[in-house]
Order: sequence, then C-alpha cells, then structure tokens
Amino acid sequence: MKKNIFLITGLVLLIFVWTNTSFAADKIGFINMQQIIQGSAAGKKAAEDFKKFLEKKQEGIKAAENEVKKLKDELDKQGAVMTASARSDKEAAYQRKMRDYQILVDDTNKELQKRDQEYSQKLIPEILKVVRTIAEREKYTLILDISTMPMPYHDKANDISRKVIEDFNKAQGAKK
Repeated sequence: MKKNIFLITGLVLLIFVWTNTSFAADKIGFINMQQIIQGSAAGKKAAEDFKKFLEKKQEGIKAAENEVKKLKDELDKQGAVMTASARSDKEAAYQRKMRDYQILVDDTNKELQKRDQEYSQKLIPEILKVVRTIAEREKYTLILDISTMPMPYHDKANDISRKVIEDFNKAQGAKK
C-alpha cells in the first residue's frame, strides 16, 4: 500500500515538473510590422518617395478640379443668359470634365494603393528574415505581429520591434 502511494506521488510530481518545464521553455515575442516599416531607414525612404509621388499626383488632380470648378462657375453665372443649345453644350462639357476628374481621382487612388503595396511587398520579406534571425538567436518559440491581429494584451517586454528595426537597418546598410 505504501509502495503504491509513493509510486502515485512520484508520478504526480514527475507530471507536475514536466508540465512546468515545458511551459517555461516556450518564449513568445511580439512585433509591430507597421512600426517596423515606418521606423526603419528603408521604410522612411519609401515613405519619402511615396510622398513625392503623391504630391505630383495631387497637382494634376488640383488642376483638373480647378477646371471643373471654373466650368461650373461659368455655367452658374451665364446659364440664365445663354441660349438653350449653348447651355446644353456647356452642361455637356461640364459633365465630361466632371467624369474625367472622377476617373482621374479613382485611377490615382488605385495607383497610390498599388504603389503602397509594392513598397510593403518589397520590405516585408527582408524584415521577416531579420525577425527569423532574431527568433533563432534568442530562442523564441513564436513571434506574433500585433498590427495584423487584435491583441487584447501582450507583454511589452517581449516586443522586439525595436531590435528588428535596428538589425534591419544594419542589414540594409551592409547591402549598400
């Protein structure tokens, strides 16, 4: 009887120790991919390029918008004194310009989204290599991106975004 009690107690202790060590071995880290992209030197350069591209596109949109406003103002001011055919011609010209303006804005928005995705697609694989290197070096079991999934809580001490930015900048500097 005593032998069975010792055996059961020993098994329970063994299971307890085994489960605690397996939980202690898991190391989970967190990154914020948006923060890494925005904080890295390559991300800042991409943002600068994107901003220049955006400003150039906005100039074209602003010019088209001014043309549309000018036609609308002319139509509003002179519409009452115009002949019916002149008014309909002016309205048709305004409608064409408005449609062209809307198409320009839609095309520009699509192009901006595409350009943003291209920058991200170019940077993310390189960033993931750095994350993988850090994870292997520091023996992380799992690293989660908190920018892509809602996370009610995570330990800020396990957020390695700063390390990733530093190592990514070093890796990009070494490539040049």
